[in-house]
Amino acid sequence: MKIYFPDKSHREFDAGTTGLRIASEISRKLASNALLVRFNGELTDLTEPLTGDGEIEILTFDDEEGRNALRHSCAHLMASAVQKLFPGTKLGIGPAIENGFYYDMEIPGFEGESALGDIEREMKRQVEEDLPFVRMEMEYREARKLFEAREESYKLELLEEIGERGDRISIYRHGDFVDLCRGPHVPSTGYLKHFKLLSVAGAYWRGDSDNAMLTRIYGTVFDTGKKLRKHLHMLEEARKRDHRKLGPELDLFTVGGMGGAGLVYWLPRGAVVREELESHWKKAHVKMGYKLVNTPHIAPAELWKTSGHYDYYKDNMYFLNIDKGEYALKPMNCPGHIIIYKSKPRSYRDLPLRLAELGMVYRYEKSGVLHGLMRVRGFTVDDGHIFCTPDQIVDEIKGVVRFSLYFLKIFGFGYRIELSLSDPDDPGRYAGDPEEWRKVEPSLARALDELGEEYTTVTGEAAFYGPKIDIKLRDALGRYWQGPTIQFDFNIPERFDLTYVGEDGGPHRVFMVHRALFGSVERFVGNLIEHFAGNFPGWLAPLQVIILPITDSQREAAEKILHVLSEAGLRCEVDGRRETVGHRIREAETAKVPYMFVVGEREAGSGKVSLRIHGKGDMGSMELSEALEIVEAGCRRPELPE
Repeated sequence: MKIYFPDKSHREFDAGTTGLRIASEISRKLASNALLVRFNGELTDLTEPLTGDGEIEILTFDDEEGRNALRHSCAHLMASAVQKLFPGTKLGIGPAIENGFYYDMEIPGFEGESALGDIEREMKRQVEEDLPFVRMEMEYREARKLFEAREESYKLELLEEIGERGDRISIYRHGDFVDLCRGPHVPSTGYLKHFKLLSVAGAYWRGDSDNAMLTRIYGTVFDTGKKLRKHLHMLEEARKRDHRKLGPELDLFTVGGMGGAGLVYWLPRGAVVREELESHWKKAHVKMGYKLVNTPHIAPAELWKTSGHYDYYKDNMYFLNIDKGEYALKPMNCPGHIIIYKSKPRSYRDLPLRLAELGMVYRYEKSGVLHGLMRVRGFTVDDGHIFCTPDQIVDEIKGVVRFSLYFLKIFGFGYRIELSLSDPDDPGRYAGDPEEWRKVEPSLARALDELGEEYTTVTGEAAFYGPKIDIKLRDALGRYWQGPTIQFDFNIPERFDLTYVGEDGGPHRVFMVHRALFGSVERFVGNLIEHFAGNFPGWLAPLQVIILPITDSQREAAEKILHVLSEAGLRCEVDGRRETVGHRIREAETAKVPYMFVVGEREAGSGKVSLRIHGKGDMGSMELSEALEIVEAGCRRPELPE
């Protein structure tokens, strides 16, 4: 058979040669790193005999498919260890996920996280045995008989669905373990040396609260020990930075309790962070030509029916009855901005019109998915809507992308950009005229190209109402989070009949762009807490300077310094408690106060202060004016965008 390689070269091999053998023929190193192959576009096990001419790619851990194969294989390894240690365990599903895997199982007598050590030891034993992963294909009846004999009720449910589709059944076995699985897998358990089990959680079968609660065990696996150690270190750092831990410790916010799960209560120091963030947001938006607006928290159900939210988003909305009419707490700000646009006739001379609002919205989330500030039921969206003519769209998209990146860069976030387009083979999925889509999608790409930004195009991932640009922010630990989003909308202008009067005196359909730079303000603050590990930039720090008189004798001098700093617009206070100064310094360090002015007898008599900077320590004694210059430079607000 003739095998073609990615570099367009080709070689001949005997029919039935495996991908692993072909990799070995290329280089020993490639063979040692290989995890699976793509043959004529299909993912295939390394040990699967290949037949016929074809194109081949040898996939390693550097490839997403290779990583997923390693992770999914380790999920099988873990499940087999659980079944060995806990007889009668029934298998659910065990997919690969980002950075790892999990398996949902019904485990009789399971002891929780205390059992993870025993499971890991059994997994290591099977790794040492180097058991091959063997793929088998069989008819539906034969597969059903197999899983009935093993009393795998959850697998039988999945099997029935596969049988209804008429697909051929594939099974993977290693040792005594058997699983219903599409594959592919790595050749053997010996490939799975570098793993770690991480945590245990509960999960409803198939995500339905009416079904049984299963035990979900999470783990991670890498192709080298070095990568595993690096990842575990990152996880430990993430635990230290977890905003759910740091938020209460730093007196920033509290969530839930008697106030209701999924609702955020900002404590005084957290309110300062939020106020500073929103204040800068407002000034930047005014500078960039936006008109700030404000819309009600509730609106009649008819508004949401017109917008379409009532039909497809009703289960995530909160409703109430007022004067025998149905109202809803707003889940989005968009319809309110539409009402503002339609409040008077618009001419082409009024466009582009940029509206922006820090608007509180409410969405029903199941309690199981609530997560600190990242997933809540009431949150503030920094919504903006741009109404423009077709010939303005490229410049407007460029402007909003630049504006989005400005906010990421002032906080030191990295980013990556994705352009989500429609599927040309399925135009019926999308609102609007396909011809209009063909005009607008190149405009978004052109805007990114003219900005010189690298981006990935994802076909078929556009929203039903329009193409979009997603910017994922990368934090200090290299993790990506949902960041700014820029979405073109063909749907709402049609539903609300949004027009403007053109130069020809006739009505024209307006182009509409949704954009959110923070997304959720709450989530963005959570990102900031974890990105900075609570060490906010000086301008955002809730308390910028703490003044520490060593004894009561220096209290008067400390109060005079407080007055000077307050006059300079700094957030400061005196800690004159009768604790030792060392104890108070440690507390200020723990509270992550950026600057400390220590005032002893010598400083009080000379008008100086001893400056300490968080994370750097003692900077020595200096004139108050010199220390003030250092603090003001460290607390200077970012420049507004150009």
